[in-house]
Amino acid sequence: MTDFRSALNRHLAGIGASPIRTLFDLAESPDIISFAGGHPDPELFDVEGIREAANIVLDTIGGDALQYGSTMGESGMLAAAARELSRKGLPTEPEDVVITSGSQQGLGLIAQTLFNEGDVLLVENPTYMSAIQAFGLQGVDFQPVRVDEDGADPDHLAEQIRKHQPRGVYLIPTFQNPTGVTMPQSRREQVADIIAESETWLIEDDPYSALWFDQISDLLPISADPRLADRSLLCNTVSKTLSPGLRVGWVRGPRGVLSHIGLAKQGSAMQTGTLDQLITAQYLDTTDLDAKIAVHRAAYKQRMETMLEVLGEILPEGSEFNRPTGGMFIWVRLPEGYRASEMVYSAIEHGTIYVPGKEFHVADHDDRTLRLSFVSHTPEVIREGLSRLVPVFEKYRAQD
Repeated sequence: MTDFRSALNRHLAGIGASPIRTLFDLAESPDIISFAGGHPDPELFDVEGIREAANIVLDTIGGDALQYGSTMGESGMLAAAARELSRKGLPTEPEDVVITSGSQQGLGLIAQTLFNEGDVLLVENPTYMSAIQAFGLQGVDFQPVRVDEDGADPDHLAEQIRKHQPRGVYLIPTFQNPTGVTMPQSRREQVADIIAESETWLIEDDPYSALWFDQISDLLPISADPRLADRSLLCNTVSKTLSPGLRVGWVRGPRGVLSHIGLAKQGSAMQTGTLDQLITAQYLDTTDLDAKIAVHRAAYKQRMETMLEVLGEILPEGSEFNRPTGGMFIWVRLPEGYRASEMVYSAIEHGTIYVPGKEFHVADHDDRTLRLSFVSHTPEVIREGLSRLVPVFEKYRAQD
């Protein structure tokens, strides 16, 4: 029998399934307390507000709300996205935006539009795992940029640009996934200086910036630098603030490139769901989203503080972990001798789960790291879930 893998696109065959989603499959039991995915707590969704927006759309637009729509996006949603971007300090017109089915589709479309096989993409090391998938499908050559407590290291970024002449640089400057690190404004300006002097594209991913615990109003997207107007693409989504199920995101960038992103989108999805867009636009037009998110921020901050407190009690001596100022994740580094990718199976046996950190790296795969999400559970459940890791750490300590 012919091996079916020989018929596959070689880039797809080489990537494999998302390790996070594979772990989800291993942890389907309702008895598992998961810290693996960045899943907003559904108890915090504004169900009534979304229901009201949906009713208004269906009552006023009727069957047209269920019809095919524009590839670039519904006019109301384009206008709403432009307003949201302008509020972030990035003046935007509807023509500067294409609507996507979440920011993940945006990353995939950018990869299809800008990258050829073998093109170099610089990424923070570690970086967002599903971005590695999206760009990996195009056969890109990933090269790492060191990160510290303030994000991507500007000196190493400049060195890597000189060395590799990359096609693009992919960054998550605010509450980075997986580390939770936020790049201060002074470093954003340094990064903008470096990219402005090069031929490379900036691909800026910003799904988490609304989830701040301490006001960060002084932070601007790197893309807001006017020198980058012709070479930056910024991805946003409502998945972390309004609803991941609505599958609405957007890409802001130069109009000429957006038109080609639209062509790539036609080839795979034709459009983002009309009803999803109209509901989201109606909601954003009539609701103070920032006020609604304040409830999320307060809950998530409390959960983060609980997780930090318990981690300080249960982690092996010599462990390191950060204190994020927003977002969804805490990044942990265990002492020598611990391998998070092996320990996760023992963690599942004890009724909890995390994501091993090595999968987020494109180089120097550090198997002593792991990512924990604090947003999905109440403080009480967080305490219980983390307590289940104690025998896991004790087992591996005994083996040392």
